[in-house]
Amino acid sequence: FLSRHKLRPKDSFGQCFLISPHVVRSIVEAVDARADETVIEIGTGTGTLARCLAPSARRVLAIERDRDLVAALAADPLPPNVTVIEADAATFDYAAVYAEGPTAVVGNLPYQITGRLIRALVETPGWRVAVVMVQQEVGKRLAASPGDDDWGALSVFTQAACEVEKVCGAAPGCFHPAPRVQSSVVKLTPRATPLAVEDRRFQQVVKALFAARRKTLRNGLS
Repeated sequence: FLSRHKLRPKDSFGQCFLISPHVVRSIVEAVDARADETVIEIGTGTGTLARCLAPSARRVLAIERDRDLVAALAADPLPPNVTVIEADAATFDYAAVYAEGPTAVVGNLPYQITGRLIRALVETPGWRVAVVMVQQEVGKRLAASPGDDDWGALSVFTQAACEVEKVCGAAPGCFHPAPRVQSSVVKLTPRATPLAVEDRRFQQVVKALFAARRKTLRNGLS
């Protein structure tokens, strides 16, 4: 795709394109797209996942902020139910799509804003499932258990709202170009009843406690 359109990965965008058929299949199976729902893909890149998800979904909204890739995708044949949207995933109005009907979310999250996107998902309910590619360290934090070294504020906030399941790992060779880090695919499923309501007080307490890991709970709360 890149050579056909005379494109190269952009370091400024942190672009690493998924090229592993095994990982693609694992993501598609974990999403398990349904005929009545929209799948939002964060950072569609060359459209690999969008093409694979399209046969099972009502439509795929493929978000991509690189206008050169958007132009290339427009020139390439895509399934008729795939719509490419030139937008920044960090500021996209996800809630407007959720309001239209059943929605799933999938994406290879940009490492620079992974935490921000995860928090945006958790704080904006309305989606059925989210299957996301994250840096391995982030995946460990999302799936950690109390007492683990990786257990932290992100773990608490995410698991209060969602069940977290690791789908698979992704070595650097699964991408082009190969990143310098290991990656993980994680599945988030909203809980029918959240373990805690994430209001301002809850956020303050959790952040205060994990900002003072080496202190006692008494000192952290003070």
